[in-house]
Amino acid sequence: MVMLEATDAQIKKALISITIEEVLLEMGKPVLDAFTKKLYKNYNSYLPDCYDHPEYLSQILKEMYGGSSRTMIFEIMDRLKEFSDQKPIENFIKIICN
Repeated sequence: MVMLEATDAQIKKALISITIEEVLLEMGKPVLDAFTKKLYKNYNSYLPDCYDHPEYLSQILKEMYGGSSRTMIFEIMDRLKEFSDQKPIENFIKIICN
């Protein structure tokens, strides 16, 4: 049996993807569905792609929810704060805050 090990980047990508999904799901399944649809339509991307392109996340949330998007972004940041000492997570947080 071959054991596959995830890289650090893959783990961080999964962490961010799951965090985004959880926050959007708490707003309701239609919110998550609308976000993922728009993410694919605008950028031909999926949730895990937000790790490499956090600007997609913030841009779509702003388009969909205007000023209310800050609440979702702050919730995502709050859930990631314990990992914010890691450079890729820190960079992700900085980009979604802008």
